[in-house]
Amino acid sequence: MVVSIERDLAAPFCTGRLTEMGARVIRIERAEGDFARVYDDAANGVSSYFVWTNRGKESFVLDFKQDGNAALLHRIVRKADVFVQNLAPGAAARAGFDSASLRQRNPRLITCDISGYGEEGEVSSLKAYDLLVQCERGLAGISDAPEAYGRIGVSICDIGADMNAAIAILSALALREWTGKGTGVSVSLFDGAADWMTIPYLHEIYGKGAPTRQGLKHPSVAAYGAYCTRDGHDIVISIQNEREWQQFCTVFLKNSAIASNPRFSSNTERVRHRADLDAIIAQVFSGLGTDEALARIAASNTAYGQIRSVAAMAQQPALRTWQMQVGNHEVPMIAPPVRAPWDIQRFESVPMLGEYTLALRTEFAPATIS
Repeated sequence: MVVSIERDLAAPFCTGRLTEMGARVIRIERAEGDFARVYDDAANGVSSYFVWTNRGKESFVLDFKQDGNAALLHRIVRKADVFVQNLAPGAAARAGFDSASLRQRNPRLITCDISGYGEEGEVSSLKAYDLLVQCERGLAGISDAPEAYGRIGVSICDIGADMNAAIAILSALALREWTGKGTGVSVSLFDGAADWMTIPYLHEIYGKGAPTRQGLKHPSVAAYGAYCTRDGHDIVISIQNEREWQQFCTVFLKNSAIASNPRFSSNTERVRHRADLDAIIAQVFSGLGTDEALARIAASNTAYGQIRSVAAMAQQPALRTWQMQVGNHEVPMIAPPVRAPWDIQRFESVPMLGEYTLALRTEFAPATIS
């Protein structure tokens, strides 16, 4: 059983993944509910954020700052395997639910604290919404086209922190099988984003400087980028080694001599002379219709992808969906990415605010606790 004092996207995404693995998740909410419930109404009148991350959970409205309710929550946590929280730094401790004291009450408990910038230090109190962390960690500085900074189009820092949290929790559960004791783990949005910035960081500190914003080009591999066909469709190609480069020149460009041109004879040289290289490749693409370009790319065994809108992505043959109850309607949701024996296509619903409050109060009433 997982108990979570969670809000927004960081934490709910983590516990949502645990729900998909079969865990029972009790989410503690304020009387007014998680503000993620009203971010939008895109999913049949319900917030898309909330639908995505909270299916199959049990919503319990509880003001745990009140003595009686705090005692109730402590009774529930004593029966839990995992406790997750993403309150502001220090808030859980002030309410009497810091990780260390909870594990004293329940030595087998796994506790997971999710924060923006960690629990300590001068920046720990900063509010850490996803876009802010993208900017603080340098992601925005290397994203989008050269003429403008860009936000990565999904809440990647929230998602990354929650994936790290889920991994940490599963690792702690495995460790408990050996030791019989619970463990406290913690993750932050900033740490997760910083980890992904290792390559740009190493280039900045030890190399010749971090990559600049390249748009749909790879900063250190060429040819790797988007090219426009005669009928206006963008196709992204990726060439990873010299064998692929030679095939591309021979079959797609129909000019094998380009492969041995000193300016393009290695990836390092191709990156150094990227402008000249792009001009040659772009000229060939511009003379081909999309279907002809795709056929020639396939014949050259070059890796490629088409730039799709979200509407086009929804029609992509590889997309898997499953049904979910949202209000009085079924909504086809994108299926979880992990395919495993426990993935039984459960037909789950999004909990209404406080839907399980009465049942949980009854289940964990003092008389039921031995």
